Amino acid sequence: MPLHTSLKLALIGLALAAPAMGQTPQDRSDPVAHARALMSETPLIDGHNDLPWQVREHAGGDFSQIDIAEYQEKLHTDIPRLRNGLMGGAFFVAYVPVDLIANGATRFGLMQIDLIHRMADRYPDTFALATTADEVMAAFDSGRIAVLIGLEGGHAIEGSLDVLRTFHDLGVRYMTLTHWKSHAWADAATDEPRYQGLSEFGESVVREMNRLGILIDLSHVSDETMMDALRISETPVIFSHSSARALTDHVRNVPDSILRQLADNGGIVMVNYAPSYVSDEVRLYEETESDASPAPRATLAQVADHFDHLISVAGIDHVGFGSDFDGIDNTPTGLEDVSTFPAIVAELIRRGYSDQEIKKLLGLNLLRVLHDAEATASRLQAETDPTVATISPEIDEPEQP
Repeated sequence: MPLHTSLKLALIGLALAAPAMGQTPQDRSDPVAHARALMSETPLIDGHNDLPWQVREHAGGDFSQIDIAEYQEKLHTDIPRLRNGLMGGAFFVAYVPVDLIANGATRFGLMQIDLIHRMADRYPDTFALATTADEVMAAFDSGRIAVLIGLEGGHAIEGSLDVLRTFHDLGVRYMTLTHWKSHAWADAATDEPRYQGLSEFGESVVREMNRLGILIDLSHVSDETMMDALRISETPVIFSHSSARALTDHVRNVPDSILRQLADNGGIVMVNYAPSYVSDEVRLYEETESDASPAPRATLAQVADHFDHLISVAGIDHVGFGSDFDGIDNTPTGLEDVSTFPAIVAELIRRGYSDQEIKKLLGLNLLRVLHDAEATASRLQAETDPTVATISPEIDEPEQP
């Protein structure tokens, strides 16, 4: 299928380093107005929004009990604030808790994917389900917000590539290889290693994700798992919600050595707003369980600092937005909810990024990654058959089919 026209033009613009598209005013004296103008032309695509988890937690997954068409005080995300924040699209995340490893992880993942589908169906004037880069742009052109599905936690496939393919058929377009705990085929950043990266089966998961066109999300994984995935993957990988370890020494952030490999891979790191990931002062306060008052607060400026660092190391083509709204308890000052996206874009404008650079960060980088994954999947599906392999969710030895 040919690229959607507006996406094709955008990608050509990237390749030729063309001037900014559209009618964006050149006057930057009002950065917020300029940010909103850019966001009206190019979709801001958030790599990680945990609204589905909050709807499950607060309302048992029932939108009749928590109607996001109205302001929801307990949430970071609802339709009025999505509209005010000029959101163009987001990966809404089917998060699967790690305490379900080997005990209902697939079932819970299916429930959360169903919730995301029901959200798109319930609010059709606002949302459009998207599984390709073309569909993201079609949703944006129609004035709707593209709903992409991310699956958070590789344990959700319960050691089965058959289940992985089923998740793909239901619309999943990235899978975070681990969450907080290591599992039967991959090591997490925040747990003891089992394989020093990926097991043999874990490598087959990455290859099958390439064949399917599911993006490999390396947020939450150990450095060794990052390196294994970068070595194996034929498509660009993503960090859906991670920041720069050089600025904030949190194990969930990405070290410069990996950022340089990410640039070679063509992937993208999407900046996480979690206060302990963007402020070392907050990180140390939380890690020492300090009760000093007042507690430190992360700021919008510190989030922008992470953009600066990631861009300086990986390059402007390899950075995006991955807020983690509704997956974090606290937010930086100035970035309280999804309505604040124009504020952080305005800060990047103040820091001197050009209109075309801003558009790359907003969504063109991620659209390019999606398109690359789609093209590689088309090639691999023509060359190879699906891999049939399973392991127990609790061991790493393959079973015979």
